[in-house]
Amino acid sequence: MIETSWLGASASSVLSMLVSTLGIYVALLLFTRLSGLRSFSKMSSFDFAITVALGSILASTVLSKNPALLTGVGALAVLYLIQYVVARGRRTSPWVERLVDNEPRVLMAGEDILAHNMRAARITEGDLNSKLRLAGITHRAQVLAVVMESTGDVSVMRRGEDIDPRLFQDVRDAERIPGVPSR
Repeated sequence: MIETSWLGASASSVLSMLVSTLGIYVALLLFTRLSGLRSFSKMSSFDFAITVALGSILASTVLSKNPALLTGVGALAVLYLIQYVVARGRRTSPWVERLVDNEPRVLMAGEDILAHNMRAARITEGDLNSKLRLAGITHRAQVLAVVMESTGDVSVMRRGEDIDPRLFQDVRDAERIPGVPSR
């Protein structure tokens, strides 16, 4: 006999899923409205981690009996509160900012690859080449700088534009970029 119980669901489990989905969705909307769109940003690696955790709580609450809806809503509230406290701490305390954020670093200054920063960021030359291609770079001579941002994103800047040094004030090894003065 073939087991088919995985194909169906009882009326009570479907109703439970519908109520949980609606409830957790309303809670998510409410908490997002209260805390602002920053709650889904990826301004720091911490923000990204919170977004992943929110998704995990949503999925767990919707698809299982444990955690129950109220537990899921409570967990969302705690994550939003943690994110608020950390975001406020980042704005007011350099210590908290250093603790939570990764330091952006130059991976490529002009045509020069900064091997020590590549190793620290755990980026291979193949990864770097991929980012250059995605940015439309056809020759390394076109590159002003490649920066691994604190979020893990990679920024590729082209030569030929005036440089505002303030854009690089918090970037490790920014003085290696052609046209950026030493700190």
